[in-house]
Amino acid sequence: MSEAEGPTPDPAVDLLAATPATAYFWGRVAGDGELVADCVTVRAGDEQAADALATVAGANRPDRRVAARESAHDASIVRFEDEYELQVMGAPAERASAALGLPLDGRPGGYRFDAFDDYRAPLVRGLLEACGTVCFRESAGSVGVSFVHDDERLLETVRTLLGAAEPHAPTDDLAETSSGGYWFGLADGADTAGFADWVYAGSGDSGLYAADRRRKLRRSVERATGAEVGDLS
Repeated sequence: MSEAEGPTPDPAVDLLAATPATAYFWGRVAGDGELVADCVTVRAGDEQAADALATVAGANRPDRRVAARESAHDASIVRFEDEYELQVMGAPAERASAALGLPLDGRPGGYRFDAFDDYRAPLVRGLLEACGTVCFRESAGSVGVSFVHDDERLLETVRTLLGAAEPHAPTDDLAETSSGGYWFGLADGADTAGFADWVYAGSGDSGLYAADRRRKLRRSVERATGAEVGDLS
């Protein structure tokens, strides 16, 4: 594994039992996946994350392919990136829809993540890596962290999760993207260094992270603050 930087997580005994691994897994599914009868699909653009998700789900290692992705903010911009797609067959799809309120067969979801209250950081980490963006703003010398998705209700749920985070991560209101979806970002006054430490706490020991996204957030925070953030482990 070219991007492996930490241990491999253990397979989940029950994907619906609340653990750091299942919180991360379902955050990734909610942010970039879908549920249909008897099948959960989740995608990752990073080998570390793809292997971790497959291990947690007890599934075969996903195949690598190249996917075309439109920019969430500007549909005229298309990038071609590596993508790994994982499918978990069987009962977890309908169970997750019933327990967590995830959309099933295209129906609206309710997004009930209360079961993961004790594992909010890995849940938000999964969501951030699945439908979040991180950038360094050269003009302002600051870090931009935003979440983008077609489902307005999911993003409102993410805002609630961030409002209950420790440290508190204030956010801007939702806005529409040019491609027809929605997005919001951490507010200008948010402590992005504190957020980075919180959201990746313990990831180096658990293996539950995307190496490229963790590295980009670390480097952006270090550029903005001039302080070392270590390895966000």
